[in-house]
Formats: sequence, structure tokens, C-alpha cells
Amino acid sequence: MTDQPLRRLVLASQSPARLGLLRQAGLTPEVIVSGVDEDAVTAPTPAELALALAEAKASVVAAKPEVKGALVIGCDSVLELDGVAYGKPADTEEATARWKAMRGRAGTLQTGHCVWDTAAGRYASGVASTVVRFGEPSDAEIAAYVASGEPLHVAGAFTLDGRSAPFIDGIDGSHGNVIGISLSLVRRLLAELGVGITELWTSSEA
Repeated sequence: MTDQPLRRLVLASQSPARLGLLRQAGLTPEVIVSGVDEDAVTAPTPAELALALAEAKASVVAAKPEVKGALVIGCDSVLELDGVAYGKPADTEEATARWKAMRGRAGTLQTGHCVWDTAAGRYASGVASTVVRFGEPSDAEIAAYVASGEPLHVAGAFTLDGRSAPFIDGIDGSHGNVIGISLSLVRRLLAELGVGITELWTSSEA
């Protein structure tokens, strides 16, 4: 054990799910929202779009003078269905139509990850992909779920850890990735930057 202070860690996302997963893994990030206009970012494929958004968010926050020396994590998720990227639905009508299109099918949740080491002036990035197999909720169940408001706040209009959990038959890949962040990919990106994730753990007494 060393007496060196922990590296400052910043999450460039307002997602409480991402923050919660990082905290459960022993990390204590601050949250600084990037303010990136997501509609202005384009890319040829859903995976490339997720990556471009993550890199944009992390880069904007990493450039802020107040985060000098920190490690910045940016993420963004989209659901890929029939080669099209779907983010948060715009309204209840879109959320309802989305669920009726998804039920009984499988989609791929693409989450872009970008880690900036502002002390070294470099970053590492990548995409985690998880196949999600949707169940077949009835029209009444979809209506009740949309009325809860939950699908309007999440990419793909569903969550694994919320009210739509009973409508998900299973996944192939990282569970955390669907919730919002792949901790295994974060570990690998940190390693590319020469940082061990265990170096960022807070003590159990903290």
C-alpha cells in the first residue's frame, strides 16, 4: 500500500446507472456533464455513433481547465435494431412504437467508452456490444410501461434493472454494458493508458 493520493476520476455523464456501477466497483468519480449536442454527432454505423458520442463527451470534459490531471470517462449507448441506431425515444408514442417493434426480437446494445488521461494528454476508446433478447409483452403491458415514464429516459427505451426487466428474456454479453458501462472494457482502456483499475479503488473504510 502506498501513500500516494488516488487519481481524480471524472464521469462525463449524468447517468445515475453508470455512476452507480462505478461506485459498486470501488471507484468514486465526480460527475461533470459534457453538454455535447448529441444530434449533431453522426457516424456510418450504430457502433461508430456510440463511439463518436463517447469520445466527444469525454473530450469536451477533458478540455476543461478544472479537470487538469484527472482521468475522464465518457460513455454513450444506442440500441442497434435492423442496422439502425436508437437512442432515447422522443415521446410516449415513439416509445410505444419502439417496444412493439422490439418485442420477440433481438437487438444489440452498443456502448461507446472513452477514457482520457488529462495528465498524459492521451486517450483510449472502444465499443462494448451486448445482444438483448426481448420478450413479448402485451399491448397493455407496453402501455403500462410507457406510462411509467421510464423508457423516455434510457437508450433503447428499456432497462435491465428497472420496470422493463420482466420483458427481457436474456442477454449475450456484458450485463453492465446494457445498464450503461462495461467495467471490463473500462479496465482494459485504463490499462492501455498505464493505469491499473485497482489503483483507483477507495478504501473499504471510505
